[in-house]
Parts: sequence; C-alpha cells; structure tokens
Amino acid sequence: MLFKQQALLRQKLFVLGSLAIGSLLYLVARVGSLDRLQPLCPIDGRFGPRGQDEIPLRALQFKRGLLHEFRKGNATKEQIRLHNLGQQLPKAIIIGVRKGGTRALLEMLNLHPAVVKASQEIHFFDNDENYAKGIEWYRKKMPFSYPHQITIEKSPAYFITEEVPERIYKMNASIKLLIIVREPTTRAISDYTQVLEGKERKNKTYYKFEKLAIDPNTCEVNTKYKAVRTSIYTKHLERWLKYFPIEQFHIVDGDRLITEPLPELQLVEKFLNLPPRISQYNLYFNATRGFYCLRFNIVFNKCLAGSKGRIHPEVDTSVITKLRKFFHPFNQKFYQITGRTFNWP
Repeated sequence: MLFKQQALLRQKLFVLGSLAIGSLLYLVARVGSLDRLQPLCPIDGRFGPRGQDEIPLRALQFKRGLLHEFRKGNATKEQIRLHNLGQQLPKAIIIGVRKGGTRALLEMLNLHPAVVKASQEIHFFDNDENYAKGIEWYRKKMPFSYPHQITIEKSPAYFITEEVPERIYKMNASIKLLIIVREPTTRAISDYTQVLEGKERKNKTYYKFEKLAIDPNTCEVNTKYKAVRTSIYTKHLERWLKYFPIEQFHIVDGDRLITEPLPELQLVEKFLNLPPRISQYNLYFNATRGFYCLRFNIVFNKCLAGSKGRIHPEVDTSVITKLRKFFHPFNQKFYQITGRTFNWP
C-alpha cells in the first residue's frame, strides 16, 4: 500500500514538473516573440531594411520612454551623456496659421521616428519678454533628442507678428518653415469659435461673428478684426519673404489634412528631407470623434484634444459670400507666390 502511494506521489510530481518546465519554455518563447515585436513602432518593418544613416531602434524606445522622463527633469547628466542626447534648436518651425491645424500637423509629424516635438508653444520670437531671455533660454525649452533627429516647435502667432521673421532669421537663416492654411473664411469662423468658447466658459458675453467681421458703418469687411486679418495669408507671407526665399517654406493644406492626412504628411517628409516613415497604419479614422487619430504602435494610440473639431455657429450666408469675395484676390496672389493652388471659393 505504501509502495503504491509513493509511486502515485512520484507520478504526480513528474506531471507537475513537466507542466512547470512546459510553462517555463512557453514563457521563454513568448518573451522572445515579444522582443521581436518590441520595435515600439512595429510599422518599422513595413518600410524595408534601414540604412546606416537612419534612426536606430533604441531611439524609438527613448522617444516614448526616457525622453519623456528627461522632459520632466528626471534624468541625470550621466544618463544624458551616456545616451548622447541634447536639447537642439529647431531645424523646422510651424509658424502658423492659427486655427489652420498647427497642433494636428505637429502631432502627426511626431509619428516619424526622426522628429521630436516641443510639447508646448514656446512663444519665444513673438513675445518680447521671452525673447529678451536669450537663445539659450529657448534651447532649454526644447525636448531632448539624438543628433540625427530634428526638433520641431509650433507657435502660430509667429506668422502674423511683425518682428518674428527677422528674429528667426538671426537664429538660423536656413531654417525650414511650415505654414498650414485652411479656406480663409472657414479659418476666420473657427478662430471666432475658439474665442467664443473661452468667453462662454467665463460666463462672458461676446458679439456675433457677423458684427465683428463686417464694419457696421461701411457694411464692408472689417480688416481691423484679427480673425479676418489673419486670413489674409499673402500679406503676412510677403513680410517673411523679405528674409527667407520661398523655397524654405512649405504650405500644408489644412483642409486636406483633416480628410486625407497621409498625402500631406508625405509631402512634409519630403520637404524636411526625411526618409518616408509615416504610413496609413499610423492614421485611423475615429468615427466618434469625426477625424483621424494617431497610432504609434500596437499599444499606443492617441487622439487630439476634444476641443478639436468644435461645431461652428451658423453664420449669415450673405456675410460668408462677402468674406469669400473679399479674400479671393488675396488667395489668387497667395497661389502665385507659393505655387500651390487650393479649391477655395
């Protein structure tokens, strides 16, 4: 009887041992497979073999991990030195236009492993107090990056602020400049809608768009209204062209970025001399939100803030017609200068 019990115990121990070894082997195999998937950006393999001058895989890992810690100030000088990271001045700036889609463009470009974005609008060149702090203050506002990555910041007020072109020119005369535009009347209404929402949040009253956009004394378009003035793109661009050749600008179609973002992003990749890395895999349409969201990898997705895609107030059609007629000659000149035509009414 004792012999049978011992034999049965040995048999149970054998089975349990086999299960334990089997589980261990499964885990080892599983970890190995996860390591193979670990390209934090699994889309990486979709682009074919990498060249020697391209981003190493670990750059992607630090971009999503350590770089985040560095931005929070949690890195030691030794860690920064060890990983050859630094805070670089931007090699490209999204200078405008307000309510053209600057945030969406910046976040979408950040899908590229060679791009590192400044999270906040720095307002260095358009703010006298910030500008007086000097270029090193500006540099320290930049995220940590590898030498072969490019830093991009966006401050849409740069486009319309008179002093900015000369200030940026003094920093870097060969910098690449991105301007994202939307149909001017739509952009002006979007501008108004953002301000209106802020007023309502503070329980303040605000004029209707029609009263601001049309001068009540002349019944003509009110060019003193900032939302209207900002949409006269050619007037602002001409000021920039006193310092930079048109080849240093790239115009992004903000309306198309909403409905069909990939072709616009591919044009920007080419302008920035980046290897093509953003694919349709990275962009998926969110029917609930009504616009495209971003997919960095199999576990990390991101949608833009809920404030994006605000519902515009209804505007009198006669006012819309008047504004479009007003913007038309400026738009034609903008097409001629930039070499890019839009289907704006």
